[in-house]
Parts: sequence; structure tokens; C-alpha cells
Amino acid sequence: MRVIADLHIHGRYSRATSSQMNLPEIALYSKIKGLNLVGTGDFTQPAWLKEIKQTLTNDDDTGLFRLTDNSNSQTRFMLTAEVCTIFDYKNNTKKVHHVILAPNFDVVEQLNEQLARFGNLSSDGRPILNMTASHLVEEVMSVSNLNMIFPAHAWTPWFSVFGAFSGFESIADCYQDMTKHIYAIETGLSSDPAMNWRLSSLDRFTLLSNSDCHSFWPWRIGREANVFELTQFTYNQIIDTIRTNDSSRLKFTIETDPAYGKYHWAGHRNCKVSYSPAEAIKFANICPVCRKRLTKGVEQRVEELADRPSDFKRENVPMFMHLLPLSEIISTVFGVNSPSTQVVWSEYNKLVSKFGNEYNVLIDASQDALASVVDVVLAETIVKVREGILKVNPGYDGIYGQLVLGNTNLLNANSTKKRVQQLNMADFFRL
Repeated sequence: MRVIADLHIHGRYSRATSSQMNLPEIALYSKIKGLNLVGTGDFTQPAWLKEIKQTLTNDDDTGLFRLTDNSNSQTRFMLTAEVCTIFDYKNNTKKVHHVILAPNFDVVEQLNEQLARFGNLSSDGRPILNMTASHLVEEVMSVSNLNMIFPAHAWTPWFSVFGAFSGFESIADCYQDMTKHIYAIETGLSSDPAMNWRLSSLDRFTLLSNSDCHSFWPWRIGREANVFELTQFTYNQIIDTIRTNDSSRLKFTIETDPAYGKYHWAGHRNCKVSYSPAEAIKFANICPVCRKRLTKGVEQRVEELADRPSDFKRENVPMFMHLLPLSEIISTVFGVNSPSTQVVWSEYNKLVSKFGNEYNVLIDASQDALASVVDVVLAETIVKVREGILKVNPGYDGIYGQLVLGNTNLLNANSTKKRVQQLNMADFFRL
């Protein structure tokens, strides 16, 4: 069966996350998106773990879970968490985030007991642990060899294994003798598999993509995901697929265009400047406006570590496809500044109601079928995004990239703006 999985999200106890990010709402938005497997996120947080236990039921000993009070829900959950380690390495402070996957509540409770010795697990959904990355892996794997751990959003400038400001030159430098337990890396929004293929040292790792939905907006779930074809919908088969990088079972990943990510290019948001790697190097990575150091972009960081050309392509590994969130496409076409508006969700709901979920709209629906539901310009734009025709102005220094439509694709922008209003979550399904 086909499983579309987002294994890295955050619940409502994480900073800057919507209060709507409770498990029934996560299941609801997963269905709308087209996900049938999603991480719980944040199982290290005691209050959230209590909610998880009260809300979810083990799904027939598969290592996956479902909503207790909604047996009709097709959404399954995996026990997941993200943690931050901060430690010194060769007289430099390193800050690395990691994703942990676990098979059952007994393992989670034992793991939390171990990790509580190194930080306050109640402080945030993503706790800070005062331990090295290798020590973290040792603790995780000592509890159960069914656990999995891998570096989160591997390329972002801060808090990542390759981060320009506090990361490493290699996976082995970070995880030391525990590297043998690392089977995957998470590419993050600002990079995609093709960028990671440029490092031969990453060839043995499975490339995963997840939303890291850590936002006020629950609909950011599934903006990146992993598409499996499994004979058994179980925790063990998913973990085995990741460990073996089996392209017959991990078919492809769904990626935002890496230019859409918040750190793709170097820049300064306060100075409103951004630069390609070549331009940033020309300025010696110093902002020409304020004369402070630029926030180095992911593309530049990949360029620094790569030992292969930009057009290098690997064979016999899972492939990928570039998409953008449907709400972002609609808001761009209608010329509105935010996806959280009535006009956007009115069009969104038309499409999802017709085609079943967002992935069906973005991946499968023909242009003619789309145009039978919404304006032809919007239909055409969705297909152009699917085919990689449209450009995205790169994001930088915490600012998302912007889809570029050109001069002819703005759809009734002036008249539309009169109808725009901010949308409350309670209004979402009343449109």
C-alpha cells in the first residue's frame, strides 16, 4: 500500500506552534493534505505525552497508533520527537537538532527518563539537552535497537549538523563512533536530494523530507513528505526501509522547491538583501548595507562541502518531486499577501472537495479537470508548479521564497483584494 508520511512535526506545547495542533486536528489536516502517516512530535514533553497516551490507541501491534475515539480515521501516528543538543567540540559550541522515532510507549518512557538527566523536558516540545550528539545516540539506542535517530533539517545555518554557524564538516565529525547508528538525514526546506547528492560522503544515508511543522498554521503539515510503497503498514517495515535506503519501498520524497526555504540564499532580512553563493563570496560574506556578517545560505554551504558537480545525479535511490503548498500557489495567483485569507481557502476547499486531498490536486489532477473547478489561470499555475516551469525567488535569513508568476498571471488581483479578510481556524471548514 502507498503510505505518505510526514515524520517530523510539533504539537501545541512547542514554541510558536498553534494551539490547534492537538492530535484530532493534526489527523484532520493530515487527511486534507493526503497524509496517512504523521509523527506525533514532542513525545519528550510530559504534558504532550500524556495527551498522546489519552488520545491514541496502538493499531493492532503495528507500532503505529490511531485516534481512540475515531475508528474511521485513516490517519496513523508514529511516536516521534525532536531534541536539541548543545556541546563543545574543538573549542567551538555546536548546536544540532535531531529527530527520534520510537516503537511504543514503554520505550518512550524509558528514553525520557534517560534524557531528563540532561535537560528540562517540560520547558518546550523540543528540549535542549546538554550532551554531545554521539552521547545522545548512545542513550537512544541503548534503550531499544528499534529506535531511530537522524539529524534534523541538516543544512539550516543554526542548529543543524552542517549548519554554517554551529555545525560540522561531516556526519562522522558530529556523531563520532555512534555514526554507525545514523541511517538517514533530513534535507530540510532549503535543500533537496539533488543538492545532497553532491556530497559523496552522504551516499550511504537515506534522504528524508518532513515538514518540521513548527508554525501557527496547522496547514503547513505535509509541505514535505516521504512516499512509501509497503507490503505491511508497520513501524518495523518503515524503519527497515529507511535503514536500507530501499528505493523499491521508499519511492520518492515530496520537496518544496529549495528556493522556497527560509535559508536557501545568503542575506540579511533587516537590510532586505540576498545573494547567490557567487555574490555572497564576492562580498566576503559581509552585508554591504550594515557591514555585519551575512546569514550564509544553504546553497552556499552545500557548495563549500560538495565534491561533485551541480548536475550530478545518483542512480537506484529514491527520487523526488518539487511542489509548493497549494495555499501558497492560490495566494500568489490572487495577489494576496497571506494564505490565511477567505479567498484563498474558498478556492482551496473547492479543489480539495473535488479531488479528495491536496496531494491529488498538486500531483494528479489534469489541467482541464482543475479548470472545471477554478479559474483557468489558477489551474495552469498549479500544473506549471508541478512541472517545475515557474521560478521561485530564493528565501533568505528566515524569509520564505516567493513564487514568481510574471506579468500575466495575476488573477483579478484588484477586485479580489476587496474581499480579503483574515481567517480564523474555526472558520476554515465553513467556507
